[in-house]
Amino acid sequence: MDAEIFTATLVPSGNMTPNSSMTLEQKTTFAFVILLFIFLGILIVRCFRILLDPYQSMPTSTWADGLDGLEKGQFDYAL
Repeated sequence: MDAEIFTATLVPSGNMTPNSSMTLEQKTTFAFVILLFIFLGILIVRCFRILLDPYQSMPTSTWADGLDGLEKGQFDYAL
């Protein structure tokens, strides 16, 4: 009895045509998954670029560039 139910659910009968078109929910889910894969690919590329050249994204100025009359490293004494 179990084998009949199992085969009936997997194999459509001869008079039923399988519905090959996707529903709106399936299309939306498929598009969302594709967008997630694109976003993941962009993040992977960005991470590899940072790993290959980590100092490219760092600014060239430092926090002490704007201090007038003080040497770098003397900020604590100025307070």
